[in-house]
Amino acid sequence: MKRLLSWLTGLVVMAGLMAGLILPASVHAEDDLLEKYSGSEIRNVADDKIAEREGKVDLNNSSVRRFQQFPGMYPTMAGKIVLGGPYSDVDEVLNLDLSERQRELFAKYRDNFTVTPPSIALNEGDDRINDGQYR
Repeated sequence: MKRLLSWLTGLVVMAGLMAGLILPASVHAEDDLLEKYSGSEIRNVADDKIAEREGKVDLNNSSVRRFQQFPGMYPTMAGKIVLGGPYSDVDEVLNLDLSERQRELFAKYRDNFTVTPPSIALNEGDDRINDGQYR
């Protein structure tokens, strides 16, 4: 009985594979998607936001980890900035409860920041505090 069941299973698998080879190409969704979205047309909201910030850290849409490149800002000051938004101007960060040292640090790195309108795709849940990227 086990041998018969294994033979029948093998036949069903082989029939499925043969049907996949015989069916016309229009049934294959991959080909249709490649034609429809060829080149750089496939973009999502996150890609557009990253392109919009022009290599700078977006205060409204970046996670805390983006501040690691600025010594002294990560994690304490970065957390304050992320939680204090949204901002309409980069200098609004100075309205936060910052120490003198933190104000000096922000002034030092100010040209590395930008502000774009907040996007739900980049601000959903706790992703800005813990974006799940670990070493």
